[in-house]
Amino acid sequence: MTGKKDLLAEIDFYLVTDSGLSKKGTLFDVQDAVASGCRIVQYREKKKSTKEMIAEALQIKTICSDDAIFLVNDRIDVALAVDADGVHIGQDDMPIDIARAILGAGKIIGLTVHDIDEAIEAEKSGADYVGLSPIFDTATKSDAGKGIGTERIRDVKNAVNIPIVAIGGINKKNCKNVIENGADSLVAISSVVCSDDVKRETKEFIAIIREALGRIS
Repeated sequence: MTGKKDLLAEIDFYLVTDSGLSKKGTLFDVQDAVASGCRIVQYREKKKSTKEMIAEALQIKTICSDDAIFLVNDRIDVALAVDADGVHIGQDDMPIDIARAILGAGKIIGLTVHDIDEAIEAEKSGADYVGLSPIFDTATKSDAGKGIGTERIRDVKNAVNIPIVAIGGINKKNCKNVIENGADSLVAISSVVCSDDVKRETKEFIAIIREALGRIS
């Protein structure tokens, strides 16, 4: 089983769920985003029990099906339980080599990085992509730190060969600049899940990103 690693080349808008911010609920957000063309979904849930997470993750996996990569944030046990496409982990989570040994070669592992050195180390360790954070100041993640600015994206892009997903304070006004500075994909949590129309917001982000990447759909 090779998983969905080939789909990483096609990602543009990257949905990260947030049940605390969502207006209609995580499952509705995922459904609307995938229906709008989102190719990668990260299930991020900090408040529910493991049992509840597994039940919800199974439903998200069904929604993503063959259309989108389905990753679980941090929880390798939940990813294993539902046979997700992979995980996204942070600098203080399980080391990549151990995560890889547990999950297997076919699964996708993304790692949050904050600078060039961490990005280079992530690629050496076998990460399939890096989440570069935070690009701008953000209120969504309290421990994110100060925004590094879009010029840092280009520095990281020149240092690694794996995809770069930009995250932190991104909205429709600044997302074109984020892509033009080297990001392959981006996350905009509050701009999308706080919206009354996740479908519309996702479509608009995808259109801006694809135009900036020169992929006209």
